[in-house]
Amino acid sequence: MVKDEHSALKASFERALEFLNAGDHVMAEKICRKAIKEISNSDPNIQVLLAVSLIRQGRSGSAVKRLKHTLRAFPDFPPAHEELGNALLAQNKPENAIEAFKKVLQLKPDNAGAMIKLGKIYKQLGRNDEANEFYKSALSLEPTKERLATAAQAFARGEIEKAEKITRETLREYPDDVDGLRLLASIANKMEQRPDAITLLERAVQIKPRFAGAWADLAETYTESEDYGKALDAVQRVIKLQPKLPFGHMIRGSILGKMDDHEGSIKSYKNALEIEPQHIGSNMGLGNILKTIGRYDDAVASYKKCIEAQPMFSEAYWSLANLKTYTFEESEIEKMEEHIQNPDLPPTSKAFFHIALANAKEKQKKFGEAWYHFFTGNELRRQTEIYDSVTTQVTHEALMETFTKDFVKTTKGKGCQSDAPIFILGLPRSGSTLVEQILASHSKVEGTRELPDISLLGRKLTKIKPPGIKYPDAVKHMTDEEMTEFGEDYLKTSMRYRTDRPYFIDKMPNNFAHIGFIKTILPNAKIINAKRHPLDSCVSSFKQLFYKGQSWSYDLFEIGEYYLEYIRLMNHWHEIYPGDIYDISYESLIENQEEETKKLIDYCGLDWEEGCLKFYENKRSVNTASSEQVRQPIYKGAMFAWKNYESELGPLIEILEPVLDEIPKA
Repeated sequence: MVKDEHSALKASFERALEFLNAGDHVMAEKICRKAIKEISNSDPNIQVLLAVSLIRQGRSGSAVKRLKHTLRAFPDFPPAHEELGNALLAQNKPENAIEAFKKVLQLKPDNAGAMIKLGKIYKQLGRNDEANEFYKSALSLEPTKERLATAAQAFARGEIEKAEKITRETLREYPDDVDGLRLLASIANKMEQRPDAITLLERAVQIKPRFAGAWADLAETYTESEDYGKALDAVQRVIKLQPKLPFGHMIRGSILGKMDDHEGSIKSYKNALEIEPQHIGSNMGLGNILKTIGRYDDAVASYKKCIEAQPMFSEAYWSLANLKTYTFEESEIEKMEEHIQNPDLPPTSKAFFHIALANAKEKQKKFGEAWYHFFTGNELRRQTEIYDSVTTQVTHEALMETFTKDFVKTTKGKGCQSDAPIFILGLPRSGSTLVEQILASHSKVEGTRELPDISLLGRKLTKIKPPGIKYPDAVKHMTDEEMTEFGEDYLKTSMRYRTDRPYFIDKMPNNFAHIGFIKTILPNAKIINAKRHPLDSCVSSFKQLFYKGQSWSYDLFEIGEYYLEYIRLMNHWHEIYPGDIYDISYESLIENQEEETKKLIDYCGLDWEEGCLKFYENKRSVNTASSEQVRQPIYKGAMFAWKNYESELGPLIEILEPVLDEIPKA
């Protein structure tokens, strides 16, 4: 290989490795393939790095082919044997993987990683003596690696307690291990223990100040805690440490987007794309911001750039479908149908493709095919979600036991007396974004977003009470001063999304579970429950494939159970707060827009404004899946859409029978 070729290949390898280490496996693959095609196909390092990027995307079959091809030319190259072992493990072929890892140790006897992998395989096969020998050898070389690898695998499988236990034990012996600190921070974030995660990551960057990955994690954790100033400071360190990579700018764009600084966010994403024009994460982030502010055509173009860069990037297809108003071309449908047949594609990616295809088929009125894709996509997504209906039921029971008629009597007149907040809640896909857009078109009402503040206040209440007293029971232990203080805290924290308008909307759907808490700390807040026909509500959630959360929405039986729980809890709230909660029916609003809008405005104590009927002219940003739909006049096409799939809904109809029987047949 000539000197120029060697330098170019080395630069490509290092750049691909940087992307791989930052978690962007698709971009790493792209750089490797380009280098192999344009510079040299005879270097084993770039070939193995390509295989690693494939393994991390879940495409182990392609990785095995690539590695076997590499080993024919370089039979004594240890990294190729090691990654072949990893790929075979991913294919659940442990016996074959043993051969690969043993070959690694023949060539490189001090490879602790191969020893750990062999220990794990022998442990799974019940050959404990051999497993222990390999573990012992690995521990003598790298004392934390085996334990942290085990913890990381447990974390990836959702075994949070096991992962936390192993990581904490390791850090007790090696408190300055930055990988352990970072892993424990990830576990804390998963458990939504943000302050703990921040403490751990701050410690990690103190020990290793040039650890860009830890700074990036810290920036994102600060963002989740809505400490945006510190998040921007942390991400600036990422940009300084990795000036030739797009990640820092991409994270900055995400932070600014959450601060509603849309222009700043767009600029940051464009800075990232100047460094790497085909960077998928930055194109996706830019598309999402453009969608939020109503730049539909530009959003479509950004999503399509992702597909150009990586034709199998399923999330971009799903994002196009999630615009709700985009119509796929026949060639795009054919590509998606081709991709779902790829045995190497991970289930999560296939789920995105199936839901995008379902939306395409639904637009073509091919409802049988559409349902197949909706059902298959949800089935694949359900495999990666954890939902326990018993937990939901127990939680709701605790709420009803806490907030009783007697409790309401004793707290009457207490709390913060502001009437500024307007809560719009209910189940997702039930018309809440439409109601929000109507109210936000009034000159005195600020439309914000789905605010997490109420649930965060619930967690804060748990922390300040003695051990064992948790929310919601902790509400019974609040002093009069705390009721007022918590209401005032809510008004203060929500100020970051408001201007000087006297009223503002909080559209977090899940707040339906917190109505008792809201009425305790903010007794004069308006509460609007967005309702929709039970079958339309359930089927629409099933069709959505939420980006995150709503883990009950991927199985029709669980959706039906959750809907009944929602109704049960709402009935309780109506009973103990009679006349305080305003139910608005999506169907009534669609059929009688002006009449229902006037009643809604009257409930909120506002003077009538004609602009509320022309909500679609409102240029405000909208963050939900209905963003494009509420920028158009009311249409009736979504009413009773469940009937298109009635033949598939027998079990759901049976579960919902108690509430369906109460609905007039007309």
